[in-house]
Amino acid sequence: MEHVQTDYSELLLKTIARIAPGTELREGLERILRGRTGALIVLGSDRTVAALSSGGFDIDTEFSATRLRELAKMDGAIICDRDATRLLKAAVQLMPDPFIETNESGTRHRTAERIAIQTGFPVISVSASMSVISVYVDGTRYTVQDTQYLMSRANQAIQTLESYKKRLRKVLGTLSTLEIESHVTLGDVAATLQRMEMVRRIISEVSHYVLELGVHGRLVALQLEELRSPDMPGSEIILFDYLPNPNPRNIGDAVEALENLDDMNIVDLKVIAQVVGFEGYDLDTPLQPRGYRLLDGIQSIPHIISSRLVERFGTLQALMAATLEDLRAVEGVGGNRARTLRESLSRMAESTLEKYL
Repeated sequence: MEHVQTDYSELLLKTIARIAPGTELREGLERILRGRTGALIVLGSDRTVAALSSGGFDIDTEFSATRLRELAKMDGAIICDRDATRLLKAAVQLMPDPFIETNESGTRHRTAERIAIQTGFPVISVSASMSVISVYVDGTRYTVQDTQYLMSRANQAIQTLESYKKRLRKVLGTLSTLEIESHVTLGDVAATLQRMEMVRRIISEVSHYVLELGVHGRLVALQLEELRSPDMPGSEIILFDYLPNPNPRNIGDAVEALENLDDMNIVDLKVIAQVVGFEGYDLDTPLQPRGYRLLDGIQSIPHIISSRLVERFGTLQALMAATLEDLRAVEGVGGNRARTLRESLSRMAESTLEKYL
């Protein structure tokens, strides 16, 4: 499915939430659309906005959808406070710097983009002829989509997420089997990272639809919450298991590089392997897991103990071959924890092999 942009600035995300269905501002914008009058609305006021304004009249009254609609019948811009709780001025002529570059063609849209760039405040432009609501923030133009269209896309995204989660579980199960049998290759690790990143992206996309849908996105939000699995590992723990000389810095760089891959490169396992830190390696290169992921699945083992176990034994195979005495020798393990660890690893190995072989 076609993916939507989700890497918006914090200010734009807040603005999207303010104009989501169910808000007073969105109701006012839709009234303007139905009235086919158009509007130019600035969400914020300071000395810069005042310096770029001419004429108009002060209102300073409580915001309401009906008042916004009536004020939009007049020529000129409407100035609101940052949170769209008060209407400050109306019928204002805005005079932004004409030398600010803009790709917009219509006068209202050109003014909106320039004012947004020059003041730093979100500016909303409602096109009477095109029946389109556009928001300008941080040099970005965001077009408000129809609620029915967004709901349809959100439902498609939820179905895609369900499919991606099933594939990821299967890939993780296969990886567990290969780890226990000591047959993991770089290609297996890259495939796991690929599936994890695809799930992360679709979750981000659905979350954005929930934000855009406002009150209409409650059901989608519940479905998303159900599909978010706290037991599903993140790509960080896979990288700690396999990356040569892992540390928080290169793990962070690897995760960022993975997230920044475009849709064309995310399907290429060689590219994935290269960007996370395996440059020059062949996909058939055998790898040995350190055991972080499987240890993370044992709830009674704290992270600090897992780190000590990995530091002591080095690989998952060495950890699984360790005796109770070997485990007890690790600081913080002790007799009870050693038995729990030994039994958990044995059950994990048996259940994984039975399920996936």
